[in-house]
Amino acid sequence: MSEVIQSPNEVTSLYFSQSRSEMLTYIPQGTNRLLDVGCGTGEFGAQLKSIFKCEVWGIELVNEVAVVAKTYLDKVIINDINIAINDLPDAYFDCISCNDVLEHLVDPFTVLKSLKSKLMTKGVIVCSIPNVRYWDNLKSLVLHKQWKYEDSGILDRTHLRFFTELSLREMFVNLGFDIIQMEGINPSRSRNLALLNFLTGGSLKDAKYLQFACVIRPSQML
Repeated sequence: MSEVIQSPNEVTSLYFSQSRSEMLTYIPQGTNRLLDVGCGTGEFGAQLKSIFKCEVWGIELVNEVAVVAKTYLDKVIINDINIAINDLPDAYFDCISCNDVLEHLVDPFTVLKSLKSKLMTKGVIVCSIPNVRYWDNLKSLVLHKQWKYEDSGILDRTHLRFFTELSLREMFVNLGFDIIQMEGINPSRSRNLALLNFLTGGSLKDAKYLQFACVIRPSQML
């Protein structure tokens, strides 16, 4: 995360303190060493340590937030991910998690490629990435002609990249990853969306989901 903290209260704000329990199911059983990129205050990593009894490292840019994470995780690197990658051991982690992180980066493509070398054989990267075609955002754009940046959500003002389900799949394949699993999470309950999706033959089924959970692995193909 790159947003500057202005007061102590912001350190424990929901922006940096999210448990992301819905992402736990995507972490492979048997994970022994995990890296949480954009670890925030360390709540997600703390859950992983409790469940998997694993070693958890974190990377966090904001110093005040990282200090909190250090009380939960085994090691926290306080730096920009592009620089912190150089301080990571090669072929060390079973799993690398990036929960709502890639969209904040200027060049998420290079970061993903660089993280490959930090994975053990058959290691995976687990990502949660916002869906720019989410119903609320799509409705605001198409019906109300509005593209308004906000403090959080799809149009978080710190988001630099935007993805759809299709563009995510294309990105992973082009970067040399196999997609092990990819599915929508945190669905909308809108009846209007359900009706429109039915009337359009399912063309809006992806708009139901706020984010996509992805599990990817470096391709073994030469």
